Amino acid sequence: MGIEIKKVGVIGSGQMGNGIAHVCALSGYDVALNDISLDRIQSGLATINGNLTRQVNKNQISEAERVTTLARISAAENLDALADCDLVIEAATENEQIKRKIFAQICPLLKPSALLATNTSSISITRLAASTDRPEKFVGVHFMNPVPLMQLVELVRGIATDDPTFDACKAFVLRLGKVSTVAEDFPAFIVNRILLPMINEAIYTLYEGVGSVDAIDTAMRLGANHPMGPLQLADFIGLDTCLSIMQVLYEGLADSKYRPCPLLVKYVEAGWLGRKTQRGFYDYRGEKPIPTR
Repeated sequence: MGIEIKKVGVIGSGQMGNGIAHVCALSGYDVALNDISLDRIQSGLATINGNLTRQVNKNQISEAERVTTLARISAAENLDALADCDLVIEAATENEQIKRKIFAQICPLLKPSALLATNTSSISITRLAASTDRPEKFVGVHFMNPVPLMQLVELVRGIATDDPTFDACKAFVLRLGKVSTVAEDFPAFIVNRILLPMINEAIYTLYEGVGSVDAIDTAMRLGANHPMGPLQLADFIGLDTCLSIMQVLYEGLADSKYRPCPLLVKYVEAGWLGRKTQRGFYDYRGEKPIPTR
């Protein structure tokens, strides 16, 4: 018999975590949403409610579905509340040490049969799995941002991931109405292995004075038919996340073509991380985003 997933725990209620909780609850799973404070969890729940309301207004779901979806999500103020989950998905910041610390705290609390997943967008699944007490039940489940809108989920198995775990997660993604693609456990997997170097090259193009922020984004929107320019996309992802992924690529593949652009480093050091801090390659503090260079 296959592994049955009924209750899902999500660690992290930020941009990715609340999106994962949203789609899980909408698909009928009971969800326990955890973060480092109740305020953060409540903020995540407010975001979920706002996104569900938007779906109601677009006639994508009914008002009754909005209410029942919210009712399926419980605020887990501490990790003990995830003890009865069948699958726990870590969706914390893209920092390996933080993720390892979370796994060290959660593993002793989980039932032996529980599956453990990470939403990492770049870090080695095998290495993260080795820091847990269940590497055979550990898998990468990388959702795209924004989770409720994006169809793709990258499934990444570590060297120890067993077939029942992988099959259960594949079925889980299918029930969410998403499409899974299987990526090998190499730095940044498929999507970010291709996407982030493109964004990094766009930042180099800005850094070297080839074009302005507006010129670069306009060129890629109209010249390559991208829905948004690479610098606008970088702001949406978060410049700190972009830098983390480029560092993983640079260190993991030992190739100078993945060297993070110094301008990206400078923006992160300044705390200009994009939309979440209201400044990045655009300034979002006014009525309309204004390029900062």
